[in-house]
Amino acid sequence: MFLPNRHSDYRKPLDPLDAEALGERAAGEAGRYLSFRDNHAPTPLHALPVLASELGLGTIHVKDEGFRLGLGSFKALGGSYAVIRLVLEEAGRRLGRPVDVAELHAPEIRAVAAGMTFACATDGNHGRSVAQGAQLVGARAVIFVHSGVSAERVAAIARFGAQMVRVEGTYDDSVAEAERVAAEKNWIVVSDTSWPGYERIPGLVMQGYTAMVREALRQLPEPPTHVFVQAGVGGVAAAVAGHLSLVLGDRRPVFVVVDPARAACLFESARAGHPVKIAHGEPTVMAMLECYEPSLVAWRVLSRAADAFMTIDEEDAVAVMKRLAHPVGKDPAIVAGESGGVGLAGLMRAATDAEMRTALGLDETSRVFVINTEGATDPQRFAALVGMQPDRVAIRAEGARA
Repeated sequence: MFLPNRHSDYRKPLDPLDAEALGERAAGEAGRYLSFRDNHAPTPLHALPVLASELGLGTIHVKDEGFRLGLGSFKALGGSYAVIRLVLEEAGRRLGRPVDVAELHAPEIRAVAAGMTFACATDGNHGRSVAQGAQLVGARAVIFVHSGVSAERVAAIARFGAQMVRVEGTYDDSVAEAERVAAEKNWIVVSDTSWPGYERIPGLVMQGYTAMVREALRQLPEPPTHVFVQAGVGGVAAAVAGHLSLVLGDRRPVFVVVDPARAACLFESARAGHPVKIAHGEPTVMAMLECYEPSLVAWRVLSRAADAFMTIDEEDAVAVMKRLAHPVGKDPAIVAGESGGVGLAGLMRAATDAEMRTALGLDETSRVFVINTEGATDPQRFAALVGMQPDRVAIRAEGARA
């Protein structure tokens, strides 16, 4: 399904709070925080010349977040950044002076962090980021996961010392439970989705993501003409669209939001003209995107900055995983998890559909940018879907890194 943005706010300037959180200055601050991380390095940008030629496009570039901060996902940028910011702010209040990230490991700062507990709900990747951030500063993390989160993903979060809590139901049920328990125990919820009265912390999470966009713009030979980004609650799509609209202005690319057809909360919100919660149906293979209600902050940005919304089917997501894992010609091998290649899958669907291609202005001069938002965060599942032996997954990932 495909839907041009017809919202009354389309192409209007971003809300001032969103512009402050997603602009060049904010991205620079997020990047400065990254510079204090021991394992920080820019993630690779890959060109796909063979696929671009097949689709009748100028270029396709993929930002590969499978190597971000050792967590295998772009979400490493968001939750941990918010945790660090919140610890430093609390330390500043208690010490009565501004506290900079350069002081993060000072004894007085760690003493403050030790008394703080951070909670969140997750499908896997966001929880790992919050848990890693809490471990980094010496705070406590309690992570809520719904019944559909695999045991392997739960174990990957727990290795950062987080307390894990299982919740029956969907991701949205786990969000509600995390909020309820945190309110009772005076914990701080670090969510990548927002709701009425809870916007600042999700805004910090989104600000963390802008460091990735800023990095990509420096790596690309030219700014993109088209960008396709996948969406769950919409945080990363909004961060990318918002930052590009602010820094590129009239030169901003055509921006397309890509949803799983089985969890298309942003597509349905675009159709309705306002945020909607959709019914929970059959689970999608795109596990990290299985969300049924959009973030209000993300919707506020995307209603202005997105040009179109579309959905892809289950087989599209698996097909792009296989294409990237088993590339053709000079295209590099890229390890993309079940949700990682969804933006590229959206591009492939749009470029081969005459109506969508025309509507989006895709042609042989188009410079398309997409993001592989996760690597093989569940290696067993990845191996089964792409037809690879599990012991080959790590080898293929190392090859892609090289």
